[in-house]
Amino acid sequence: MKNLETDINCDLMIIGTGMAGMAAALFAAQSGIDSCQAGAAGQLGFASGLIDVLGIHPVKKGRVAENPWQAIENLHSDNPWHPYARMEISEIKTAVKTVLAFLEDHGYPHVFHEEKNMTMPTAAGTLKPSYAVPHTMAAGPASLSRQEPCLLVDFSGLQGFSSRQIAAGLADSWPKLRPVQISFPGASGELHSERMARALEARQNREKLTEAVSLHLGDARSVALPAVLGISRTLEVAGDIARGLGVPVFEIPTMVPGVTGLRLREKFEHNLPSMGIRQFLQQTVLEVHGRTGKRWKLEVGNITSSCMIYARAVILCSGRFMGGGLHADRHGIKETVFGLPVAQPPDRASWHHRDLLHPGGHPVNRAGLAVDEKFRPVDSEGKTLYNNVFAAGSVLAEQDWMRQKCGSGLAFATAYKAVNACREFLE
Repeated sequence: MKNLETDINCDLMIIGTGMAGMAAALFAAQSGIDSCQAGAAGQLGFASGLIDVLGIHPVKKGRVAENPWQAIENLHSDNPWHPYARMEISEIKTAVKTVLAFLEDHGYPHVFHEEKNMTMPTAAGTLKPSYAVPHTMAAGPASLSRQEPCLLVDFSGLQGFSSRQIAAGLADSWPKLRPVQISFPGASGELHSERMARALEARQNREKLTEAVSLHLGDARSVALPAVLGISRTLEVAGDIARGLGVPVFEIPTMVPGVTGLRLREKFEHNLPSMGIRQFLQQTVLEVHGRTGKRWKLEVGNITSSCMIYARAVILCSGRFMGGGLHADRHGIKETVFGLPVAQPPDRASWHHRDLLHPGGHPVNRAGLAVDEKFRPVDSEGKTLYNNVFAAGSVLAEQDWMRQKCGSGLAFATAYKAVNACREFLE
């Protein structure tokens, strides 16, 4: 490994490039905090593009939340240890709207209602509550609510997206879905959603697709497609196809990873550096060398090179098991960067219920870092471990973002809280 000679000094080191890490970088940039960011770029590839705030509460009852903010108020009293319960609702709203404004400013607007979740069809043939959906998907909830005849299209060779399966799964809730499979223009064999999305950024391919779909339109008042309507030019791609067909067109997220996560990743990666964020993408914290004076000394790099970053404060947005922020072995669950204590069940036998589909979910899914009111990790007795280490996102304990349908909202809100607490520390 080659050690780079230049050491880097900054006020804040953000560890993680998932939704929480990118949101933290955005908030830090807007706050004028001199920041570096490092992490593997794979986490965002698993984002659906949907911005969930809180869709299910209480989880044990599987109750769908019509109003996410009212559901959060209920969550505050039902689970005072949940990360949301350490924030004012006004803070959560500000965090979510700030990220949505950033995405709209950079060509990927989302549609939402102030006090109401929307219902979105999924590739599994189910319905999912979500607060904000990309503009490419916005016609879906509206068409569903009106129970319109809808043409549901898939493509020969695209794995993990079956219009017949989706229509069968939604037969009771949307009986007017009509499935059809067609060939993607100019392609054969196995298809990949990223290549399809980039192909549709060429006008001639959009015209060919529009022509192919129009042959099956019939009485359809809308058309559903897998999420392939471009990557960097979604407004143009979606608009052209809708105008060509004469009816609203909407995407259904494909199985992840897909282009929905790639779109988000490109928006953050292409625009955060111009806002002052120094990014070290596809690089991780190889070792924490302790503190030098008032700064953390962190070795950041990959298998070929590394450098030393000296930071006055750190925000851990490192994710859970898939993101690498937590690691499980036969002896328990560990935090991978600082070796911080993890709030977790007392033994491995307590990680899971015997019932795979237990209504309350499995205790291991709520393991993570316990934090104080400033989102600084604490030990088992509630003692703050470091005054300049903060945590945000799915690495936090007492939340089950997948079952609660709160992943993006939790990421944005806790990143906002952590950055504000960090700013107070730095002042």
